[in-house]
Amino acid sequence: MPSIYLSPSLQEYNPYVDGGNEEYYMNLVADAIEPYLRASGIDFKRNRPDMTLSQAIADSNSGNYDLHLALHSNAAPENVAGRYTGADIYYYPSSTGGKRLAETIQSNYQQAYPTPDNVDILPTTSLAEIRRTKAPAALIEVGYHDNPEEAQWIRDNIDNIARSLSKSVADYLNVPFVDPNQ
Repeated sequence: MPSIYLSPSLQEYNPYVDGGNEEYYMNLVADAIEPYLRASGIDFKRNRPDMTLSQAIADSNSGNYDLHLALHSNAAPENVAGRYTGADIYYYPSSTGGKRLAETIQSNYQQAYPTPDNVDILPTTSLAEIRRTKAPAALIEVGYHDNPEEAQWIRDNIDNIARSLSKSVADYLNVPFVDPNQ
């Protein structure tokens, strides 16, 4: 059975513009992903909010996962806070699996996100969850939580985000995607 490590943000200190925080909302996305993964026959493990990032990476690396998916939402630098929109998907530059995962996420997420041309994939060596995990990894910033409209879009689309990411996981693993709601 294919398996993934699901890693919602551990950043409870990263507030949403109108209340709540990144850790809270990305755990809601992860909660919504779980039924899709189960229905599609994909096993998973996920981090816990009480973990540090290093603990979550070590937990991921202790298993034999087919991929590592990190869930985040973004914030612009303070001097331009609230002005940005868009989704970014990161992967490690030399990871062909990570790049393929990022491309798969981008393709599906463009169908869920209100401005498809604003969903980008970016190589990075600076994000620990991309650099230090042994499984092919992608980290998605689902939108900007310091932009009031985008933060509301995230809140209103938890299940749409989860469905898109779950479909991407199934596509990447080459297993049939099953929607448990249908």
